[in-house]
Amino acid sequence: MVRSFRPALLCVATFLAPATAFAGEITLFEDAGFRGRPVTLRSDTGDLSRMGFNDKTSSIIVRSGTWEVCKDANYRGNCRTLGPGRYSSMPGMNDAVSSAREVGRPGHGGGDHRPYPPRPPRPEPERPHPGYPGHGGGHRPDASGAVLMFPDAGMRGRPVRLDREVRDLSHYGFNDRAESIIVNYGRWEFCVDANFRGRCVVMGPGSYARLHNGLDRRISSLRRVR
Repeated sequence: MVRSFRPALLCVATFLAPATAFAGEITLFEDAGFRGRPVTLRSDTGDLSRMGFNDKTSSIIVRSGTWEVCKDANYRGNCRTLGPGRYSSMPGMNDAVSSAREVGRPGHGGGDHRPYPPRPPRPEPERPHPGYPGHGGGHRPDASGAVLMFPDAGMRGRPVRLDREVRDLSHYGFNDRAESIIVNYGRWEFCVDANFRGRCVVMGPGSYARLHNGLDRRISSLRRVR
């Protein structure tokens, strides 16, 4: 009887091994420079207060996988995507992380290797944001597009309208030019370097009359993450 179960056990082990290999790991530290109390995560954590670690993170080590850390619970608010590496400080997010999740691994984000969030997209109306200052309402055709990027603050100037990821805004003649943004639908990641590198910030639907968080006239690439 024991012999008959060996092939089955071997088969189960074969299927489990790849899943284990793809598991990510991130360690959050209470103080900068990887000091203070650490908390290690190997799965999505929507509310760090349950671990007594809400708004306590000052440095991070990502040992494997790509992770999204967010200022609010349930992956909301300002978010940052971190690949494997050591982050001795968290400018703009020090003592402000409330949730963290792994993104981008097979079976955990649509099978894409890029750092997209693992949860399915929320159904959202595919319609433009209802107008923007100085342009008289949302019925105007130039308000269409998932993302509108403006060269001046207050949604002024001729916008660039985008509906898909852009790895290098210099191809649109708009590299390091955006001062204000409208996101009509979806959650988008804006990065200061081409190919989604450097400092990145995730923004959801709304009007951003003045860019902060180090993005003002620095955006070089963007992509939808939800």
